[in-house]
Amino acid sequence: MSSLRVSSGNKKPLSGMINAILLAMIPSLRGIRFFLFSGTRRFQLPVLLVVFQMQRSFMSFSIANLLSQHRTDKFDLHERYLNAQMVRVLKTIGYDRNYERAIGQYLYDEHGNEYLDLLSGFGVYAFGRNHPTIVNALKEVLSLEMPDLVQMDVSVLSGLLAKEILLTTPDNLERVFFCNSGTEAVEAAIKFARYVTKRNRIVCCDHAYHGLTMGALSLNGEQIFKDGFGPLLQDCGSVPFNDLAALERALSNRDVAAFIVEPIQGKGVNIPDDNYLPEIEKLCKKYGTLFVADEIQTGLGRTGKFWAIEHWGVKPDMICMAKALSGGFVPVGAVAMTQQIMDKVFNRMDRAVVHGSTFSKNNMAMAAGLASLEVIKAENLVENSAKIGAEIISKINALTDQFEFLKEVRGKGSMIAVEFKSPSSLSLKAAWMMLEAANKGLFCQMITIPLFKEHRILTQVAGHGMNVVKLLPPLILTQKDLDHIISAFTKTIADTHQVPGSIWELGKNLASHALKTKAG
Repeated sequence: MSSLRVSSGNKKPLSGMINAILLAMIPSLRGIRFFLFSGTRRFQLPVLLVVFQMQRSFMSFSIANLLSQHRTDKFDLHERYLNAQMVRVLKTIGYDRNYERAIGQYLYDEHGNEYLDLLSGFGVYAFGRNHPTIVNALKEVLSLEMPDLVQMDVSVLSGLLAKEILLTTPDNLERVFFCNSGTEAVEAAIKFARYVTKRNRIVCCDHAYHGLTMGALSLNGEQIFKDGFGPLLQDCGSVPFNDLAALERALSNRDVAAFIVEPIQGKGVNIPDDNYLPEIEKLCKKYGTLFVADEIQTGLGRTGKFWAIEHWGVKPDMICMAKALSGGFVPVGAVAMTQQIMDKVFNRMDRAVVHGSTFSKNNMAMAAGLASLEVIKAENLVENSAKIGAEIISKINALTDQFEFLKEVRGKGSMIAVEFKSPSSLSLKAAWMMLEAANKGLFCQMITIPLFKEHRILTQVAGHGMNVVKLLPPLILTQKDLDHIISAFTKTIADTHQVPGSIWELGKNLASHALKTKAG
């Protein structure tokens, strides 16, 4: 325990009562024992002034106070200091709300209105926001005053989380590398694959999404994300998703280090044929290519299995994971891999730090990860994801005969696409073509905006130029939530079939805005 000597100018020590008073007044410095002695003038009044100044500083800083002072300033702050275009988007589509609280699957605005979040922060809040088990784990870490990120050390919590993760993966995976995000996990997989195979080429799928850092961006199947950021990573290519013949042609030269694939594509929620992933595994083994499963969005119960690859019983060489791994609280990512890959990359003591990340394995992230895995297990969230997701898919699909615009609903578990199409009747077709001419995929905004404004359900369009609304809800939805979702979708889709109608006034406004944007 530290001690602080402060001179009183007297011959005798002052009463211990003064120490108690000081400690009561300075709770943030309870680890310091105050002794007031005579006979030295090393520490006098200035020390007390410094201590009280520290106390005032401690008490004056409050996040709650900052939020209270600036509760309506967020859009102004972002317009001035961050990405002003994001603010324009939110205001244009009417999503500019001031949320003040979030519990589970619900958001609450400044007026107390409740919103059902079917986006869950792009999937990171798979267990809902502010889950008490994870909150308590993080509070515990902070209260324990643990040593963290010592760097010339290894931590207990990262070892425990790696152990727990590997209990959920296929038995060929025996090692874990931690990082801070999904895109970092993909970057690690690229580097590891190149080092292990001594090959350069990486192959992905058309319309893939693996992240936006330079290596991951090179494997992105959407050109809009790439434009203007080149030159990108060399020796990267793509093949059509679900096309085994194209994949074999790409691998047959035996120069491909890794084939990286989302078991279910996030952009559009594209589901493979039943033989696709098993045949990928065979082709990769045949041509000496590492099979990398990107489970960043599909993993941790999202698809009604702990890992989406379980639907097809495959064993990749690496699994990339992130998003829900910390319950949305702390940035975290990981790569589970075979022993051989780990041993080849980190093959000597001088290569022990050949790849890493400063904040990876931090105690907050590792504790959140451990708590998240416990929540999944204790609350049977994989099973709930499968059950509720299947009901959503089935009940909205049942509306296809009733509504011309509705093409199909597809997905697995709580990863769901609601796709729309050009209708056959002339009046509806003309309205559809008007929107498509302005901007491909614009029809879906006529679904997502009324869902939000009229039914307080938050959803998203699945990708650029797609007539697909994507649902990534928390895995904790209830029967009440399910009934609300089905009712809201039924009403909103029905309204689009009323031409002319109020919802088509929204459509005209959207088309007008899209045309103005195109014109510059």
